[in-house]
Amino acid sequence: MITILREIGTIARALDSIANVECKQHQLARGQYLYLVRIAEQPGIIADQLSKLLKVDRATVSRAVSKLVAQKLVVRQTDTQNQRLKHLYVTELGRARADLIERENQYSERVAQAGLSASEQAQLKQLLERVAKNVGADWEQVKAGRHREY
Repeated sequence: MITILREIGTIARALDSIANVECKQHQLARGQYLYLVRIAEQPGIIADQLSKLLKVDRATVSRAVSKLVAQKLVVRQTDTQNQRLKHLYVTELGRARADLIERENQYSERVAQAGLSASEQAQLKQLLERVAKNVGADWEQVKAGRHREY
């Protein structure tokens, strides 16, 4: 069996490390850039949706969002139909930071895919989407309290 997860993990850790160093100069703590960009991409998203999108628990989302709110990068707006739901939106400052992070992401994409043809890039994207779907389904099962059979 080919161990692709080690390579995926190495790539993810390297890019996360780079992003954390570069985002620090913009007063974004470790990993906050992920939340900010996803909120900017999906205005009005709620914490539960963000949790599923990023594959992290709701408590982690809550802490990260609270920090972004404190930094005036994100605002919470109560749903008009359901007072328990809080929709998340980036502020103008948050939008500016998200745009900067998106430029960093595009640069990292170019570096990561250097030397790959357009068809190789498309194939890689398709394969990684399939892997993410498989892992996502497993994540959903484990979060629901089920145990995996090894």
